[in-house]
Amino acid sequence: MASVEMLMPKMGESIIEGTILSWLKSEGDEIEQDESVLEVATDKVDTEVPATHGGILKKILAKEGDVIAVGAPIAIIETSDKVEVPAAEPSDTQKEELVAAAPDNTASILSEPEVSSADASSEDGRFYSPLVKSIAKEEDISAAELSKIPGTGKEGRVTKQDMLSYLKNRKAAPAQETAVAPAPSIAEPKPVPVSISASDEIIEMDRMRKMIAQRMVDSKRISPHVTSFVEADMTNIVLWREKNKHAYKEKYGEPITYTPFFIEAIAKAIRDFPMINISVDGDRIIKKKAINIGMAVALPSGNLIVPVIKNADQLNLVGISKQVNDLANRARNNKLNGDDLAGGTYTVSNVGSFGNVMGTPIIPQPQVAIMAVGAIVKKPAVVETPTGDVIAIRHKMFLSHSYDHRVVDGSLGGMFVRRVADYLEAFDMNSSF
Repeated sequence: MASVEMLMPKMGESIIEGTILSWLKSEGDEIEQDESVLEVATDKVDTEVPATHGGILKKILAKEGDVIAVGAPIAIIETSDKVEVPAAEPSDTQKEELVAAAPDNTASILSEPEVSSADASSEDGRFYSPLVKSIAKEEDISAAELSKIPGTGKEGRVTKQDMLSYLKNRKAAPAQETAVAPAPSIAEPKPVPVSISASDEIIEMDRMRKMIAQRMVDSKRISPHVTSFVEADMTNIVLWREKNKHAYKEKYGEPITYTPFFIEAIAKAIRDFPMINISVDGDRIIKKKAINIGMAVALPSGNLIVPVIKNADQLNLVGISKQVNDLANRARNNKLNGDDLAGGTYTVSNVGSFGNVMGTPIIPQPQVAIMAVGAIVKKPAVVETPTGDVIAIRHKMFLSHSYDHRVVDGSLGGMFVRRVADYLEAFDMNSSF
């Protein structure tokens, strides 16, 4: 018999830690290789983690609720084969990947030895993850100072982002002030008390809904939202799709929806207006080279998730359609991984799928813009012809473009949404697939 350590797996390029949600197996259970043994939550997705080896789950090293760094041991598996036991310390390659994915001011922290989860509870009774305690040690944050840092994580826990935000304010404040008190914070408005009667039903938010709620509040606080609207004539696309949808499905074995047309037009418009494809980092504007378009997908639970189509400008309509179908299907079946949700530079939301003619979506941070596409509706419209204007029935759709007015002015925001509409209206009816 041999014992091997099961390590916290790498679940995405930018993910360096995960929270143990639940163990699907108990100590002493027999498990097979690649069988799901626990659920892990990251800041992007919840996912099941398979066993790295088959055998007996001898010992669970990480409890539910623990925040564990990638590469740290989480369980010991007893196998019948002679297996070389991997080191608990992440490999040099893993360390390089973690340092590359981490912000500059945490690069040196990641090379420190991991703090065991048993040491994560502090004298003040609060739980601190190994990464948080390593950051505190590296930055000479005392236990008293650490206890005053507000936490936004589960049950008020201090997260890595809480630490980075605190350090940013701490370094900006005068030295004499930071030595004795945490950085000042803006008082949050108190919620209005809700009266509850005996006939009311109380529903607890699940983890994803809490995360969505927090991110929406943060985005409205960070970005001054402005929305511009344009009505696009979708007649060419509607007629082409009606003519070709059956042949397309026979050839590729899957349907073609309207979403690929929207993404293709947006990707072309981003190439024309690259300053829409940016992020804000303090006083710096980060201009993104890759055009990675996220698409909002409604889940059966009622929550929303945004998988990302990478390098959308390099794909044709068929390539985009295949990725749209794949990501949407895996999203609804909870099969997405961290990389599927990372790296988005612009987002589109199809509110028309719910019968809405338009919407004013909230920008997903750190992006600076998002577009909502409404329902396609038949309308009488004036059409210019060589012999004069005529009234005809056309397929019309509203585009709603919400953008961050800190860095995107009305001229750019308005021209961009107009250009997307122009690409949609100019769709070639003779296009092949």
